[in-house]
Amino acid sequence: MEKEVKTTCPYCGVGCGVIAKVAEDGKVSVKGDRDHPSNFGRLCSKGSALGETVDLDGRILYPEISGERVKWEQALDLVAQRFSDAINEHGPDSVAFYVSGQLLTEDYYLANKLMKGFIGSANIDTNSRLCMSSSVAGHRRAFGSDTVPGTYEDIELADLVILTGSNLAWCHPVIYQRLAAAKAARPGMKVVVIDPRRTMTSDIADLHLAIRPDSDVALFVGLFSHLISNGCVDQNYVAEHTNGFAEAFATASNLSSNEILERTGLPAMQLREFYRLFATTEKVVTCYSQGVNQSSSGTDKVNSIINCHLATGRIGRPGLGPFSLTGQPNAMGGREVGGLANMLAAHMAIENAEDRDRVQRFWRSPKIAQAPGLKAVDMFKAVADGRIKALWVMATNPVVSMPDADAVEAAIKACPFVVVSDILRETDTARHAHVLLPSLGWGEKSGTVTNSERRISRQRAFLDVPGEARADWWQLNEVARRMGFVESFDFGSNAEIFDEHAALSAFENTGSRDFDIGAYVGMDKENYDTMAPFQWPQPAGKHRGITRFFANGGFFHQDGKARFIAIEPTGSDRTNPDYPLTLNTGRIRDQWHTMTRTGKSARLSAHIAEPFAELHPRDAIEAGIGNAGLVEIASPYGRAIVRALLTERQARGSIFVPMHWNDQFAAKARIDTVVAPLTDPVSGQPASKNVAVAARPFKAARYGFVVSTAKPDNLNAAYWALAKAEGGWRLELAFDQAADDWCSWCRRTFAIPEDVEPLGYADEQSGDLRLAFFVGKRLLAALFLAREPVAVARNWAISQLTAEHGDLRKRFALVAGRPGAEKPDPGATVCSCFSVGANQIVGAVRNGCHSVEAIGKELNAGTNCGSCRAEIRGIIDGCLAAAAE
Repeated sequence: MEKEVKTTCPYCGVGCGVIAKVAEDGKVSVKGDRDHPSNFGRLCSKGSALGETVDLDGRILYPEISGERVKWEQALDLVAQRFSDAINEHGPDSVAFYVSGQLLTEDYYLANKLMKGFIGSANIDTNSRLCMSSSVAGHRRAFGSDTVPGTYEDIELADLVILTGSNLAWCHPVIYQRLAAAKAARPGMKVVVIDPRRTMTSDIADLHLAIRPDSDVALFVGLFSHLISNGCVDQNYVAEHTNGFAEAFATASNLSSNEILERTGLPAMQLREFYRLFATTEKVVTCYSQGVNQSSSGTDKVNSIINCHLATGRIGRPGLGPFSLTGQPNAMGGREVGGLANMLAAHMAIENAEDRDRVQRFWRSPKIAQAPGLKAVDMFKAVADGRIKALWVMATNPVVSMPDADAVEAAIKACPFVVVSDILRETDTARHAHVLLPSLGWGEKSGTVTNSERRISRQRAFLDVPGEARADWWQLNEVARRMGFVESFDFGSNAEIFDEHAALSAFENTGSRDFDIGAYVGMDKENYDTMAPFQWPQPAGKHRGITRFFANGGFFHQDGKARFIAIEPTGSDRTNPDYPLTLNTGRIRDQWHTMTRTGKSARLSAHIAEPFAELHPRDAIEAGIGNAGLVEIASPYGRAIVRALLTERQARGSIFVPMHWNDQFAAKARIDTVVAPLTDPVSGQPASKNVAVAARPFKAARYGFVVSTAKPDNLNAAYWALAKAEGGWRLELAFDQAADDWCSWCRRTFAIPEDVEPLGYADEQSGDLRLAFFVGKRLLAALFLAREPVAVARNWAISQLTAEHGDLRKRFALVAGRPGAEKPDPGATVCSCFSVGANQIVGAVRNGCHSVEAIGKELNAGTNCGSCRAEIRGIIDGCLAAAAE
């Protein structure tokens, strides 16, 4: 029976509403929820492809111990016993949970309750430490609480939007669409993008400040001084609602204009224009994300931004304020329940004795953690040196995402007892689990998530539970009961957990704490199931129409005032003669985290199908790296091999490499093996965007490209990168030496029967080799080899996996690697939503489509998520410039 269910997207922190439709044949399709106030029906390319990622391929469906299937009772008994034994023998700090912003709030709440209130340790941290903890620390220093003051609407209402450390177009595409629509409606709106790279977000910028890596503090400390010197301070706001202004100004005054120019590398004219725009515009929103947070000075960056907004009183009113763009779908929910090692539940402080007592009394727990626990980097160091005896990893993949990732893998591998709760059986972390527990995935699990603007939404189940998979909260509840905490862990549903979470938020809260959803205490299951999205705070008995904080003060320090933080910029250049380049890691448009979900979608893999490094052409020439060649990125911690992409979007001296690829999709592309375990001293967040590295060409004897209906097995190549394709798989290859028999290599790798003879040719002089294997009218696999990176019309070759090949001419065309005139090559994918290639866009431009809107009308490209509009504009500009010549 066909059904539709309203739920929430499981990707970034925008928190888009999704309507999932399950057809009678079980096929899932999705569309944006027009009623959801986060996205009003918009979806990005990843959200639009969610229906392609809910299959059961690769799923772990039954509990396992040491790789053997067992019953749940046996697995849960073992987990409870081993954790209890470690606690009894070595104390509560000998165990740890490493959890995730992919968990639902109900899961997060139980994990935090068990660890901090019943085990009695604060050794629970989360992958949110890697993306948002500097924002948390900055908020707490300035506001006395981890409070996001504003809303998404403020971005649309502002007259000046500053995007710093945020590739909004690719990482938060729906917010980018809202900004672009607002700017189109009000062309006088100005947008400033602050980023060392010229990203796709720069397409919307009136001013792009290509600052040097990690020079944000100098830029905003200089702005703070400029605002004071030019009479832009809101004297009344500062006097009534803040402390520390004089000290912050005195420290900022030590930084001269010349020093700012030197540290940032900006032209004086650009710096003056940015300062003028901020000084003369009342409605300013400063959005910041990973480029600010993922830094050894991340907390100072956050506070240098907040200082400017406090000084001008531009906070808490429509169209103005600092705005932290959250990376994960429920990082905010995790922060609400105290998921970080240095926080308590309901935004209470673990270092505050009254808060500890309050939480312990509410939970009626035998103990409460007395001090912050180990933050992520320190936690895995403790695993490595043997202090942690038992580790439970939930819904995350630290072997890929943690800095110094090889050391993290070695630590997990050596840990006496490791539990992993996940949905996939084969991940870089799951392979080291002693106990592997099957969790529910998106579409199967049910609970709440909180987005960047403090909006709580429901994720709802619309799929049957596969195998014996179980919710993460259920797993935690059952283990806690087996550890002896039966009365406090008697939850029968996620609704009961949410009710306790809401009750704790209101417990002894008379306005002294920002997080209060007491209005939702006491809901029955039916009301919980139908609960509409809402923004907190929502205290009981009060109508809450205001959705912003701090317009009239009301901060959460004891005296009710905000704190200016005196900030002195520190040096940011970590390069040296051995490692002369600066590595910046990050996300790309169509992939998510470590690809456990997005890697299932052929459509999402079509845009960028392999790991790459963006280098400036002059840096590449000096290093002997050719475009589309392979490049080895190395640091004292590790090395990775990726494809070289030469572009002037990248600043000289810097390299950008995405963080998504892992050992399931590439030979050696876990870029976080290269990243140093250097952290911010306040937040503990790793510095993932300023890493000293060396880059050198990786020379191969043969390069290859393959399309295959079967997933390859036992790949024996110096470099490989695998991606899902329509009808099968696509594979990039490089070999240290040529195989003795490429036909036999194909048979082994792609399970091709011995009686299937190949069609192809080999040119000994050029080194070119082509082999194609057919059964009836169907292509099984095709291999293209050359001494240089293979020139093949890749998207066209992939399309041959689903084409019929009864005609011998079509088979020869495939071996040649080029389509005939009757089947043009679409070119590299630009628009993933509608599978539109670069060659198709070029053709439309030549036929008179000279604007992004015209291309959209002709090809649909750019009309859904809008993330590709900057690329489309670049193609149009290139075509028109060539025509003008």
